[in-house]
Amino acid sequence: MKFLHRPRVEVDMIQGSILKNLLRFSIPLMLTSILQLLYNAADLIMVSRFDRPESMASVGATSALINLIINIFMGLSIGTSVVVSQYYGAGRHKDIRESVHTSIALSVIMGVVVGVFGVFMSKSLLEAMSIQEKNVLDGAALYMRIYFLGMPGNMVYNFGAAILRAVGDTKRPLYYLTTAGIINIILNYVFVALFGLGVAGVAIATIVSQYISAVLVLLSLLRSHSSIRLFPREIRVYRDKLFAIAKIGLPAGLQGAIFSASNVLIQSSVNSFGSLAMAGNAAASNIENFVYTSMNSVYQGALAFTGQNVGAQRYSRINRILLTSVLLVLGFGVTLGGLATLCSRPLLSIYIDEANSANSFEAMIAFGQLRMRIICTTYFLCGLMEVMVGMLRGMGYSLTPMIVATIGVCLVRVVWIYTIFAAHHTLETLYISYPISWLATTMVHFGCFLFVRRKLPKADVALADVSA
Repeated sequence: MKFLHRPRVEVDMIQGSILKNLLRFSIPLMLTSILQLLYNAADLIMVSRFDRPESMASVGATSALINLIINIFMGLSIGTSVVVSQYYGAGRHKDIRESVHTSIALSVIMGVVVGVFGVFMSKSLLEAMSIQEKNVLDGAALYMRIYFLGMPGNMVYNFGAAILRAVGDTKRPLYYLTTAGIINIILNYVFVALFGLGVAGVAIATIVSQYISAVLVLLSLLRSHSSIRLFPREIRVYRDKLFAIAKIGLPAGLQGAIFSASNVLIQSSVNSFGSLAMAGNAAASNIENFVYTSMNSVYQGALAFTGQNVGAQRYSRINRILLTSVLLVLGFGVTLGGLATLCSRPLLSIYIDEANSANSFEAMIAFGQLRMRIICTTYFLCGLMEVMVGMLRGMGYSLTPMIVATIGVCLVRVVWIYTIFAAHHTLETLYISYPISWLATTMVHFGCFLFVRRKLPKADVALADVSA
């Protein structure tokens, strides 16, 4: 089989060492996600140190709700990644081109729709989340309204980055996010520390950075010399490509939305313990995200590698992709989760300013440490679950993991909250629902993988030239 030359920024997923190439793919993606988290963390740190203590609770209280609103649409970017990767592996350049233009058209349309919805519905949705303090509620509503003004940029960047990842390019999104993130941090300081704009300031800085990253990823596609090149006049929705993307993306989006709905329910339960618990929970969640994003980069790799190898009909590599991904996600999850737990106090102190919150500092730290002891030490289970989902989606199955996740994660958490947590109203009881749901879902996902894998050939079937 002859493989034609690929651009140096693209990782070859269908030949060579899986471990080496998976690391080449995952590490830039991991760094990209970590940078994104650092910029998000800057929002919390800035309002914690330069604004009122409740401002941190306001910003932290919005994350679960924001994710709930946008995840169903972001799921379509996963569909884009799978569809483009399979066409790329098969060398079907016309299909790649039409998929790229459909994806960008979708990103613009959905960015506008979700943005308008978020601006007008933020306050009403937040009021349903049991936020007791009026100052926290007002700050959270203001942050969300401004944040959703940046949704078109957010969508365009994520769909554009999904296209680049599908062909093995995770370096350029890293460069673009670095540029946008540095600007975000600078604007955070200017708007919050110098102008005193508080939560509005960090929200404005966020949307400016989102539009910058969107412009950079669009320029990358416009200047590409491969089949993912973007031609403005060809941006439209191709019906067959929309159906192909939606077949994978809608179940993925629904799964993400259902996950987020369960997290909104958990966040509402945390809110019932007051603003100190909310602030400690927000800080701990932000730290946990660094562990999660390292594991999620392996999930993205499992999805893209599986998609390209299925497209190229190199079925003999699928089991090795799974084994390599599992070992990597265990290494990242156990090591980083353990380190985060051991260093929980100094890490939480970065977010919680002792001087600005002298009377409540120890309480917020204690709330944060409680969450991290339970979540971080078991986070590798979530990583295993994500890898199994990535493998299934890469093989073209997206509805199955959605159904399994709905039952195994969301239903378990909802039942837990209304039974066990209702009887034992403590944060420990609430947080334990996470590892229990991860373990149950991982086991079922693995059974689904074995079933789907048996339906595919064990050996390579057709070997077609793949061109860049």
